[in-house]
Amino acid sequence: MSGRPPVALVTGGGSGIGAACCRRLSRAGYRVTVADIDEAAAKTVAADVGGVAAVVDCADADAVDDLVGTVVRTEGRLAAAVNSAGVAGPPQPVAEYSTQDWRRVLSVNLDGVFHCVRAEVRAMRESGGNIVNIASVFAAVGAPLAPAYTAAKHGVVGLTRSAALAHAEDGIRVNAVGPGFVRTPLLEDRNDDEGLARLAGLHPVGRLGKPDDIAALAVWLCGPEAGFVTGAFFPIDGGYLSR
Repeated sequence: MSGRPPVALVTGGGSGIGAACCRRLSRAGYRVTVADIDEAAAKTVAADVGGVAAVVDCADADAVDDLVGTVVRTEGRLAAAVNSAGVAGPPQPVAEYSTQDWRRVLSVNLDGVFHCVRAEVRAMRESGGNIVNIASVFAAVGAPLAPAYTAAKHGVVGLTRSAALAHAEDGIRVNAVGPGFVRTPLLEDRNDDEGLARLAGLHPVGRLGKPDDIAALAVWLCGPEAGFVTGAFFPIDGGYLSR
């Protein structure tokens, strides 16, 4: 058993930042479970990294508990987890935002992260581990057309800090990263070339982020070189928050 690779779980691993985290974790020597609500996408990435595909809706607490239980039972001790699953929601101001849209965004982007962190911490309590939550630069500022997304990401940072404090003595580190605008399928679906160029211009470095930019930080946080880091929020935004 001692020769088996460490086990990692990535939610939202079928595309974008999550998929990049899967690839980086695999290169770092982890056996990765790629979890996504899109089964085909999860299988594609799992095949690419030699990992395991799983289907999960992170808004479903029981489904998340079942997922983590299955990972531990079949793969072994959970050493690292990256919680990347998320949805954007419609671009509307708070006065126009429907309760249905609000609940949907919060159910995935905040409740879903809570479900994952809770299950992962329970799995890691006996032997420690590392958890990284993918937040956003909007965890640090407001966004007039993304009230639910912004509220959820602020909540993710608060949850991260609370979990880090509560479980430091268990040998569990919990951190959050805050990407700026990253060129993912989700961003491309919501913007034409002109829109993408405008978003790139919001970053002093003059470009959009790449999924691998974010994955590099997330995987570093999972590793021993980040052993003194917990309860932290790391913007990774090409200077967006420094404007």
